[in-house]
Amino acid sequence: MPLLRILVLIGLLTRAAYSQSSSMFTGMGAKAAGMGYASSCLQDEWSLFNNTAGLSFVKKSVVATSYDARPQVEGTDRMAFLVTLPTTLGTGALGAFRFGDDVYNEQKISLGFSNKLGLASLGASINYLQYQALGFGTKSLFTFNVGGIATLTPAFFIGAHIQNVNQPVLSESSEERLSTSLTLGAGYSPTEKVWLTGEIQKQLEVTPTYKIGMEYKPEKKFAARSGINLYPNKLFLGIGFISTRLNIDYAYEYSLTGIGSSHQASLTYCLKKK
Repeated sequence: MPLLRILVLIGLLTRAAYSQSSSMFTGMGAKAAGMGYASSCLQDEWSLFNNTAGLSFVKKSVVATSYDARPQVEGTDRMAFLVTLPTTLGTGALGAFRFGDDVYNEQKISLGFSNKLGLASLGASINYLQYQALGFGTKSLFTFNVGGIATLTPAFFIGAHIQNVNQPVLSESSEERLSTSLTLGAGYSPTEKVWLTGEIQKQLEVTPTYKIGMEYKPEKKFAARSGINLYPNKLFLGIGFISTRLNIDYAYEYSLTGIGSSHQASLTYCLKKK
């Protein structure tokens, strides 16, 4: 049965073909998830696994962890951990990600850095990926991501990032390569309480995914979020509780493609008082 289970998992991942499916295009953080992973212009610690350019807006050292559970599909849970380190040259981050179980799993270690240059924030990350399937051995490779965020006005941003720029070889016999993904998005904050964001993500030879998200903060310590994805079709809801040093975020994702729902929770702790 392990072989059948591996084939089912691979089929689900291929069918989903979007950034949060596996370590190819990770997409983590319950804040981003609550807004449908429309994260090109988000500016928090989880930018390490989304658009690395967003790290330049992080001015405090934090540790963060997130767990994404999909109860209906055994063996597809995801988890991640990271730490940020702001410096005079920019902000760096180191993180680890895991998808799967003992039958099939993927691991990723990411090292990212971002800096502001005028109105633009530029970021890049190098990632070590490892794929392991029971009875099929282990495959390891490196990938490279780049991204940018342009601050056009204090309330309007344009973001873009490319994942797997180098397209590493997955199988030498078939010359199959890890696919590249290009994402372009915008973010707009008409008031301090509202954040609107949207993006288009295009993976080679796959229908583009359209993402729209919103965050509303009726007060500084609470946030409500929602999002929509098209191709594949998904609905998202989320909430966040913000304190001086500890942030708690939760997101619910409902897939209309038949692979069930998921729940993601994230904790972020600031190592120095803001």
